[in-house]
Amino acid sequence: MGFTNQQILDIALRQSAEDLNCNPTDFLQAEPVLVPSRANPGARKYLQLPLSCHLVSYGNNVVAAASDSCRELVSAYIRRFPAEHCFETPNLHVLNDFLAGEGQRVCFMAEYFLPDLDCLEPLDCPYPVKLLHQQDFGPLYLPAWGNALCKERRELDVLGVAAYDGEQLIGLAGCSADCSRMWQIGIDVLPAYRRQGIAAALTSRLALEILARGMVPFYCAAWSNVKSARNAIKSGFRPAWVEMSAKGFDFVEKLNAGG
Repeated sequence: MGFTNQQILDIALRQSAEDLNCNPTDFLQAEPVLVPSRANPGARKYLQLPLSCHLVSYGNNVVAAASDSCRELVSAYIRRFPAEHCFETPNLHVLNDFLAGEGQRVCFMAEYFLPDLDCLEPLDCPYPVKLLHQQDFGPLYLPAWGNALCKERRELDVLGVAAYDGEQLIGLAGCSADCSRMWQIGIDVLPAYRRQGIAAALTSRLALEILARGMVPFYCAAWSNVKSARNAIKSGFRPAWVEMSAKGFDFVEKLNAGG
């Protein structure tokens, strides 16, 4: 099916509403919105709901989903600071200090991108490109392709675009069916082949393949991953929303230990 940019945004808003158990219009309000965090079968499959604190902003306000024990402190935080400052230090230290009393810490922070149909086009790749399907991914669950594919949720990996130098796989963009209408893109390129436009070529082509299947592609990058954000923009994506979520002390310490 064909999309417009507004339709793509509307689908993303509806999905965020599923994730937070709120209304899509909550993200368009001028004032912050607080809702209880609850498990929801329509949420993105990798979200481990409920969460003690989950903040989302599409640029207008902050919508926060919080556990019952953290509800008051999260409410105080999102009403104390402007939306754009709720996701940055030094203000974020206030939230982290609040959460520590509940055995929680700020953990995941990321920026999400949606395709801009006025900019998205198939970019040239200096190497041959091949479309891959789920049955092709079996031997590719290796560290080199850990962003494009997810070994722990391999049943969600549905489509990929790969670049080859002869018989060698040198770049792979893969997408996971994380929810009913949106597929998330991840990209890996071998170090020796970077800075040649391969990542953007694979990302843009996979985005078009996803759209052709009636799904909306989305792209996620950590705040400090400048290379990834540049790739998103070069590929025809634009910033759409930001998220922050908290996790328990043990979970955060395990991540920091490489577990």
